[in-house]
Amino acid sequence: MIDFTNVISGKWRIPIMAAIYNDRLRYTDIQNRIPTITPRMLSKELKELEANGIVVRTVFNTIPVKIEYSLSDSAKELGNIIKQMLEWGVKHRKQQLSISGLSQ
Repeated sequence: MIDFTNVISGKWRIPIMAAIYNDRLRYTDIQNRIPTITPRMLSKELKELEANGIVVRTVFNTIPVKIEYSLSDSAKELGNIIKQMLEWGVKHRKQQLSISGLSQ
């Protein structure tokens, strides 16, 4: 359990993993999918996720250099867990908003 939480703990790791779950994305594409993350934090989290074997960084020998990020095979095994967590989060937020009388 500790290994799992060490790898995915933090505010941004699940959103980053969800953003690249089905796609190989460039840095700016990830940032566009998570507009509230700062560039500095995105860079930091991508480096840490890559170091932990969760994200694969692929550098293409083109001009200009193209870099894409994708989930590793190991991280893809978490796919259903990530999907269920995201679905739960949306459902929970809707319930909380209806309890407080606010709308989305």
